This record gives sequence, C-alpha cells and structure tokens, in this order.
Amino acid sequence: MEIVNVLMKRRSEFNRLRGFVDSDFKKLVDMSPEPSTSEHALHKDQSIQAGQELTENEVNTVGLEFVSCGMNHIEGGWSKDIDHENMEQTIRFRKKAGKNEAYISSILQLGRVMEFSIRQNNAIDKYEQYFEEEEEEEENHDVPYAKTVTVLRDPHQVKRTVSGLSWSPDRGRKLAVAYSSVEFQQTSQLNTDSYIWDVEKPSIPEMVLKPSSPLVCLEYNPRVSYTLMGGCYNGQVAYWDTRRGCQTVAYSSVEHSHKDPVYKVIWLQSKTGTDAFSASTDGQVLWWDVRKLSEPTERLILDLGKEGNLGRALGAISLEFEITMPTKFMVGTEEGLIISCNRKAKTPAEKIVCTYDGHHGSVYAVQRNPFLPKNFLTVGDWCARIWSEDIKESSIINTKHGVSELMDACWSPVRPSVFFTVKMNGVLDVWDILFSQSDPTLSVKVCDSGLYSIRVQENGHLVACGSEKGEATLLEISSGLSTAQKNEKSLVAAMFERETKREKILMGRQREIRLKERCRSEQSREEEVVREDGEESPQELLARAEKDFYSMVEAELKRRRKGKDLRQEQVFIEEEKSADNSNKLGS
Repeated sequence: MEIVNVLMKRRSEFNRLRGFVDSDFKKLVDMSPEPSTSEHALHKDQSIQAGQELTENEVNTVGLEFVSCGMNHIEGGWSKDIDHENMEQTIRFRKKAGKNEAYISSILQLGRVMEFSIRQNNAIDKYEQYFEEEEEEEENHDVPYAKTVTVLRDPHQVKRTVSGLSWSPDRGRKLAVAYSSVEFQQTSQLNTDSYIWDVEKPSIPEMVLKPSSPLVCLEYNPRVSYTLMGGCYNGQVAYWDTRRGCQTVAYSSVEHSHKDPVYKVIWLQSKTGTDAFSASTDGQVLWWDVRKLSEPTERLILDLGKEGNLGRALGAISLEFEITMPTKFMVGTEEGLIISCNRKAKTPAEKIVCTYDGHHGSVYAVQRNPFLPKNFLTVGDWCARIWSEDIKESSIINTKHGVSELMDACWSPVRPSVFFTVKMNGVLDVWDILFSQSDPTLSVKVCDSGLYSIRVQENGHLVACGSEKGEATLLEISSGLSTAQKNEKSLVAAMFERETKREKILMGRQREIRLKERCRSEQSREEEVVREDGEESPQELLARAEKDFYSMVEAELKRRRKGKDLRQEQVFIEEEKSADNSNKLGS
C-alpha cells in the first residue's frame, strides 16, 4: 500500500519556523503479518531509539584580544573658515548657529529625552543592590570554595617558571610577574622579559619589563605604585619606573652585586621610599638605595661563626621584613635554618641574633603574621611550621608531612588564622588553624604542573599562584575565608600563647631528661675511673676465678682420694680381724 502525505501551505508561510505541539497518536495503517510466512519466520527483538544521537564536547576558545586607545580632544568641530583660537570668530559663529531653526528644534527634542532620563535616575537607582547584608551572612555560612577567575599565560613560545609575583599597591589592579627558569643552565636559552598584567585585561600584558638577565623576583614599592625592583639571575638588582617605559632605570654594578641569583628583594620603610635590601644564595644580604645602585649601602655575611667568612656563609633563599619591626628581619637558608637578625647592631657579629632549626631542606618562605608579629610562618621540605620568637628549639604548630614538596606560603592579610600553601603537585591548600590544625580547610587542584609562588591581594579576595609552565592563575576565595571574623585576633593570640606555654613545658621536661642522662653518664664514667685505679681488670678477675676453680677441684679430688684410702684400710683391718677369729675357733 502506497502512503502519500500531501502538505499544502501558502507562499507567505514559506521559510517560517514550524511550531510543534504535543498531541495524541493517530493510527494511519495497520498491517497484519502473512500466516503462511509467519510459521517459518525467525523472531528477533531489537530496541530502536527514534531520537537523534548527540554528543557533548567542551572547547576552550582562544581569548579575544582588546586594545584600548585614547584621544585627547582639545578643540574641534569648527568650520574651515573659522580660527578656533580667535575668540571673536567663535562667538560670532555660536550666535549664528543659535539662531538656526534646525539647531533650536534639535535642542528642544533632545532636551525632552534628557529631562526624562534625569527624572528617572532621580526616582529610581537602578544600580542599587538590595539585601547585601543578608547575602553576606548567607555566604559566610556556605562551604569554603576557590574558583578560577582568569589565567595569565606566558606569551613567550618556550614557557618559563613563574618565580615571583607582586600585587600593585593601588588596590591590586595590576600584577607584576617575574619569569625565569629554575632548572640549571637553561637561562641562556630563554627570553629575559617579564610582564605587568592588568587583572581586568588578561589577554595581553600591559607592560613588558626588559632586564639584562631573567628576573627571579620582582617587588612593587608599597609607597609608590609606579616603581619596581627586581632581582636578576646573574646577581644584579634592577630598578624600574613605569612612567619611563619598559627599560630599566638603573642596575647595580656587577662587581658589587651578588654572585648568585637574587631570590628575594624587599622594600624598606624609610622617609625617602628608595631603600631596599636583597638576599642571595651567595650568603650575603645587601642594602640598596635606588638613587645610587653603584654599590650597596650596607652588607651582612651570613656566617654563623660571626667572623664574616664568605666561604662558610649560609645561602639565603627567602627573606622577611615587617614594617612594625623596622630593625628586625629574618632570613631562610638552604640548610634549613631561619636566622633572626638585627640591623641596628653595633658590629656585624652582633647582627646575627639567633637561629631556628626548622626544616630538613631549603626554607622557601618566611613571613610574620601581620596581626601577631611575634609569630611567623615557614615552609620547607614537606611541611609548614608556625613559630614563636620565645622558643628557638622547635615550632609551636606544624602541619603533617605530605607526599609533595611545599614551595611557597603566605598569611592572609585580612584573617590572622588563615594561611595559604602551594605544592609541587599543583594543589593550593588553605589552612584555618582555628578550625583545624591537622588538615587544610580547602584544597584546590589549580593545574597539572607544579606551583612555585603565591601572593594574596590586599583585600584577601584574590590569590595569584605561579606555576612551572608559566601560568599565573587568579583564584577568587569565598567570603568565609576572606572576611575577618569576630574576636578572631584574640582567639588566635590565645591559641598561640597556649601552644607556646605547652611547648615550653615540653622543652623543660626534655632538658630534665637530658640532665639526668648526663648525670648518669658522668657517674658511670667516674666508676670506670675508680675501677681502673684500685681494682683488678676484667681479664685479671677472670684468670683469678679460673685459678680458684681449678684449686677447688684439686682439693676435692684429694679429699675424695683420702677418703677412699681410709675405707680400703678399714676393709683390710676388718678382713684381718675376721681371719684371726676364724683361726681361734679352729684351734
């Protein structure tokens, strides 16, 4: 049977989108099987999906690059016959244009539209946000999270490691990123450029910094947002003023610079705002004035023997300076020691105050708590530790040793109990020690490559993480982890004080145990000396005991032989007596 379906419609309805609606089914044809063929037919059940098979795929498209251009409009729109600098001609032209009927009608027409918009803006604020307080309270009770906002990728073809990050002091709108290779003998093959990124325009960098050697670290001046200082791989220190362009303003001289890569540069709090100091693995800490970088203003050699011997100095790989403690600073070394120093000491030997034996490997980060400066955070090997200045033997709080090595850490600038750590497996851990000291509050897999650096924005909402493949990932932290809580500072201070007292008690107990062991060892040593002076040695005692043993055995044998002879004599006498008695009876 042939089925024909004829669809008729008007020409005006051609190419019109069809609208389908749900309706009940309608049976068109009912065909029954042939009885003669159904007996020998093979039956098979097959399910059929009438719908079209679809697949879902995700594609990361290339970001669109935007370019902002500006124009300074001074004067324009005048006729060629009029000189806009001549006041009389411009006044005459304005009077003539004001009498034009087209000009008057257009002004009246635009005036009505403008008046309506002004009244509407005065009546309703369309940008007003309602229920902000309730939303903030709800967010504070939500589960903590961190979501990726954007990724700043190295524009260079050969990707380099993000070795340094620095937020600009003007509300963190810009991010300075230092790129270098952390692998040995690869810097000569790579580009030396580093970049300044605008957070709102992540497609292309805002400015390219062109040093003579790759930058290992880069720091914004906290007082002036257009000056930066960087530490180079060849040991030099470079200074930039972004108002003058991408080229460096000044370099430190090679003969007076570091001999190894500069791993940390920090600006100092001074009246001029031009002072900074740097640290390197060559064992030196150098102070600089950017107005005169030909030679350092001061020098400190990290020799624990306090002799100023550069050959025995410890290599510095991290540096810490707190504004509230202008005379103190701390240095993290490759040997796992944290050195506390005092810059205002009279002699170089007195500048090294004390050391903290903290880690089994290099100390990659040292930072004081911004709310409680007596306590500081360190990161090295596979754990992070929190210290108190009063205890130098051990830390008061430490995290569990993980599988991946920790590379950097920093405190939250808004919450005294929160700090961040990054690992070689690409994971960002957020710790809230008031909530838990054994496990991180939040762990986020940022990327597949290792994370080498981290910096938190001043308001605490954005976190920048630098990876081994040249990616600087910006993450937005939930409000619960980036908003100060009530009485948080006092609670953290009480917890640090409690842990400090506990550690002091444990250290006192360990000192008592060590003292008892020392007394026992001294007593045993004295007994050995007395034995050597008046008593026999163990060999002599053994020989004398052996001699006594053999003498006792011989005496016993003699006694036994003597007893046997006496018994034999008695038997012989008894036999003679019995023989005499028998003779007497016979006679």
